[in-house]
Amino acid sequence: MAELTVVRGRVVTPERVIDDGAVVLDGTTIAWVGPTAEAEAAGFPAVAGTPAAEPGVLVLPGLVDLHCHGGGGASFPDATSPEDVLRAVHEHRRHGTTSLVASLVTAAPGTLRDGVRLLADLADAGEIAGIHLEGPFLSTVRCGAQDPDLIIEPDPALTAELLEVGRGHVVTMTVAPEHPGNRDGVAAALVDGGALPSWGHTDAGPEDTRAALEAGAALLASAENPRSGRATVTHLFNGMHPLHHRDPGPIGEFLAAARRGGAVVELIGDGTHLHPAVVREVHELVGRDNAVLVTDAMAAAGMPDGAYRLGSQDVTVAGGVARLSGGGSIAGGTAHLLDVVRTTADGGVPLLDAVYMASAGPARVLGDPTVGALEPGRRADLLVTDAELRPLRVIRHGQEVTA
Repeated sequence: MAELTVVRGRVVTPERVIDDGAVVLDGTTIAWVGPTAEAEAAGFPAVAGTPAAEPGVLVLPGLVDLHCHGGGGASFPDATSPEDVLRAVHEHRRHGTTSLVASLVTAAPGTLRDGVRLLADLADAGEIAGIHLEGPFLSTVRCGAQDPDLIIEPDPALTAELLEVGRGHVVTMTVAPEHPGNRDGVAAALVDGGALPSWGHTDAGPEDTRAALEAGAALLASAENPRSGRATVTHLFNGMHPLHHRDPGPIGEFLAAARRGGAVVELIGDGTHLHPAVVREVHELVGRDNAVLVTDAMAAAGMPDGAYRLGSQDVTVAGGVARLSGGGSIAGGTAHLLDVVRTTADGGVPLLDAVYMASAGPARVLGDPTVGALEPGRRADLLVTDAELRPLRVIRHGQEVTA
């Protein structure tokens, strides 16, 4: 047996917080997790001889972000080389996101093919966990920071082509439920190609939304799909018709589907896109298994205010908030996923569940049982933080993350 690595602190597992806990790593795999006092009986006597953690130190699983456009000054939609992609990946990895789905934005078909091809190479290399396509089959009314001039009608053939170029690495595609072509042809192409429809950027009413949810659920129920078997909802509340008691839009249907266990809603719980109370309320309504925390981060994550790009759009970041330079729509996030967990926990969601919604929950959407939790047999990905959830140490694949 190789030399074991022991990490001690308040260990956060999917089920509990162990106040004086230890995680034992055997190379690239988690060998044991539990209270320090039980380590010797479990066959790990060396744990007792390791230094105790400083008071308040937390040991979390490596975080899993399903929706991220960039960081560290680099943008996935604008990347032209592996180095561009890795610059953003490493920015988030240093802050504890050890599994990251790289998101593209609405663009011309040729641009999307090139972007998917580049990202697929990085996924083959194990640097990213997959690809998310945010568009191009969206609502021009609720396009947010997506370029309305590049939004096109649903095209199942283009969808299938992008999935083929992605070589099995496309996880989700955001599509608007009001377009019948998304509910049948595009959704079917996604499911057949091993991806999930992610309903969003929509001006739909409840009827079209329910029809889309039911169509997607039927497709997933009858197919062999490597993902969770449930559609997702792209950043609930953002980029969609607001909830109003006389003009309800899609949000009530998305919440109802999540409560039934028929969909997983994304929440950008950074305090800018959503008030923390809204995140807490959704958590209480649908439960931690049916909601995930995401960043929707763009190139400015971890960077100072200034001018940036998001695909074809110019973005200005001021006071840490990214907005389109023309029009003022919020244009992605600037937080790391650990920041989102902190804001969510500070807003009233129990720490156990906030961490779950940024780790085990998104790992289930990916269909990847090897990441997302501190459990024996899973990959040796973990994050050590101080009591304020500031990163102290990151381990990925059993190796210290230093850059």
